[in-house]
Amino acid sequence: MDDRRQLTPQEIMALEHPYFELQAFIGTTKHMGGMTSTKELIALCGIGQGTKVLDVGCGAGATPSYLVRELGARVVAVDLSPRMIALASERAERDGVAGQIEFHVADVRELPFEAGQFDVVITESVLTFLDDKPQALAECARVARPGGSVGLNEETWIQTPTPQIARAVAETWDIRAPILSSEQWYDLLRQAGLEDLQSKVSAVKAERDATQVQRYHLSDMWRMLTRTVRMYLSSAAFRQYMRERGRFPKDAFQYLGYGLYVGRKPQAA
Repeated sequence: MDDRRQLTPQEIMALEHPYFELQAFIGTTKHMGGMTSTKELIALCGIGQGTKVLDVGCGAGATPSYLVRELGARVVAVDLSPRMIALASERAERDGVAGQIEFHVADVRELPFEAGQFDVVITESVLTFLDDKPQALAECARVARPGGSVGLNEETWIQTPTPQIARAVAETWDIRAPILSSEQWYDLLRQAGLEDLQSKVSAVKAERDATQVQRYHLSDMWRMLTRTVRMYLSSAAFRQYMRERGRFPKDAFQYLGYGLYVGRKPQAA
């Protein structure tokens, strides 16, 4: 099967873990804090005109297009999903920056780049889903230049969850790896050899998450809506999937937030 082909609703819901394929079908990716947290991460990493950025796990491509269009950054974007890369490439064309972003299908645990290639490496809600976070961060640090930055926006426990809350969060977003505390994220950045660490941990707030819509055009929003409705009408499995996630505990966001974490790669000796 051509792994770039758009799966049907029935094929998606037959998968063991359909979360990311559902996003690819609908045409969206999201992370906590919306566009507000993206802009905060950009500021912490010092991204500006001419900054060479690697966006790892670029999803549907909103952040790469923003970095080029609004800031004049030089961007390479990778994602594990060929279908997400196709969406991101289409987004770049609609934004008029198609020739200014280099796209690759790649795994963060084995990035296809020489060491020291990028001024900044960023991820947004990517490492949360990986068991092998140390290897992923080591790769991000490897491809950053000496003196460059690695910046993360990742799900974070802001207080120790109850077993019920931890299970509900994992099941809602198909997170098969442990979610970390801010201290654990800090430890991982240190283990990757990064220094001058900065962090900003936030609770989930409706007004911040609402800025997700700033990542999309009206045409994107219409496509997301129509594809979601199509999925809902055509797939009983999807309707059941959504009903189960409707039971998400109302107090979960007392425990779950997100953290922006930035570390600098030491200058070469």
